[in-house]
Amino acid sequence: MFEKILIANRGEIAMRIIRACRELNIKTVAVYSKADANSMHVQVADEAVCIGDGPSTDSYLRIDRLISAAEITDVDAIHPGYGFLSENAHFADVCESCNIRFIGPRSAAMNALHDKSSSRNLAKKAGVPTPPGSEGLVESEQEALAVAKRIGYPVMIKAIAGGGGRGMRAAHNDISLIKGYHTARSEAEKAFGNSGVYIEKFIENPHHIEFQILGDNRGNIIHLGERDCSIQRRNQKLIEETPSPLLDRKDLKDLRKKMGKAALRIAEMAGYTNAGTVEFIVDDTGNFYFLEVNKRIQVEHPITEEVTGVDLVKQQILIASGEKLTLSQGDVTFRGHAIECRINAEDPFNDFRPSPGRIEIYYPPGGGGIRLDSHAYGGYTIPPYYDSMVGKLIAIGRDRTDALNKMTRALGEFMITGIKTTIPFEMAILQDPDFRRGNYTTNFVERLLGGARRELIQDKA
Repeated sequence: MFEKILIANRGEIAMRIIRACRELNIKTVAVYSKADANSMHVQVADEAVCIGDGPSTDSYLRIDRLISAAEITDVDAIHPGYGFLSENAHFADVCESCNIRFIGPRSAAMNALHDKSSSRNLAKKAGVPTPPGSEGLVESEQEALAVAKRIGYPVMIKAIAGGGGRGMRAAHNDISLIKGYHTARSEAEKAFGNSGVYIEKFIENPHHIEFQILGDNRGNIIHLGERDCSIQRRNQKLIEETPSPLLDRKDLKDLRKKMGKAALRIAEMAGYTNAGTVEFIVDDTGNFYFLEVNKRIQVEHPITEEVTGVDLVKQQILIASGEKLTLSQGDVTFRGHAIECRINAEDPFNDFRPSPGRIEIYYPPGGGGIRLDSHAYGGYTIPPYYDSMVGKLIAIGRDRTDALNKMTRALGEFMITGIKTTIPFEMAILQDPDFRRGNYTTNFVERLLGGARRELIQDKA
């Protein structure tokens, strides 16, 4: 077992990893930028090392500084969390070359799934359906037009690297295709340093469903069920839940099993180890298509932990240290229903503009069936450089209705002043009749913002 782990991340995920390490009696090293000097993870870790200025390019993305911090503090392993360098195969290789264990998939698996185009090709070899699209990178306007003509509009232009909705544009005709092609390339270059894009058929109003996978270094791999991530704004997730209301439909009773098996086939073909997520889009009739593999722990991992009883971050650490999975697929059981709301420092009534600044009052909710993963506190200043997440609120109930009621109660208790947050918007979503019935797809938020129910949202402000 490791004796000391460096956490190459910040915020709530750094806190989450520290908690898991403490329960495993492993010492922790926090790294931080100058903007994060007063962050909670810096205060609670056993050691802390400053690695640069506020912008992530000067700190959390600097491999040389992370490795230097790891060597100075004599750690056994590095946990990258999510975002930043968590899916960077080169970083994983550098860690291993310095005799530091990387807590994540092997670089070979990351290279096999290193971008969305490679992942699509691997899924096809595994016999998993993929949306029709380009065979690889689309290098010109003319090629983009040819692909769109072949597969038919609407189409989606997607960055080959990255995620979080950046570098993605839908197109319904030639004019919007050309505009979207250049916009997506420019956005992808700024966000990921890679302007490459590909094109695939746009499945309108789909469900976004992902399967959590976990594999050890001895060829054992399992999945831990699905999460429904269809409540999104501009392809960024806001609310997730498990199990998925769609897969609970009686007319789709075999779909969950089919998708779980498909996720495992992709993981096995890639030689995947550690924690990861296989993402799919699903239409209302039960046709599903492979989307991508997220080669890291996910923001929404707590809801899977709550319904399975499996601590995914501990499992990541144990697997990286050489431990064998103690669970087989038949051992995985599910109990109850869990929902997660991402609490972001954004103004939902001003186009979700980021709202960095000093938190004046911070009163978190509690009570039975409520979990809060956060790094915030009263007096904490949210920097302008990073993701706007304040925390993740999780409600666990005996069934979906019970979980929804607990989440509604908890959101109502959550008091944060000094900044704007997404809490009132999420309250409105939870009270929407269609959402309460589990009747929603990825366009739900856009319909809510653009329809007659806008007044309900404004009333919650």
